Amino acid sequence: MERTKSVLKRQRQENQNYLRNSKRKTQMKNAVKKVLESKTKVDAEASYNNAVSIIDKLSNKGIIHKNSAARRKSQITRHLNSLN
Repeated sequence: MERTKSVLKRQRQENQNYLRNSKRKTQMKNAVKKVLESKTKVDAEASYNNAVSIIDKLSNKGIIHKNSAARRKSQITRHLNSLN
């Protein structure tokens, strides 16, 4: 690959975006995990709203695919509904 200014800038941007997006994905995974590990419905509902909000933001920004977002929301919704 050529080492022109534009290529070097594109590489810097890709690295920044990779770091930023991986941080956001980690936040999403932790939020989903918090919902799935909750044992009571009250605890689950509080973390559920936060997790859905994070998932929707990532989907809208194109960081995760819309079907992936729907699958994750469905997973935590099923868990929330299974709690008594």
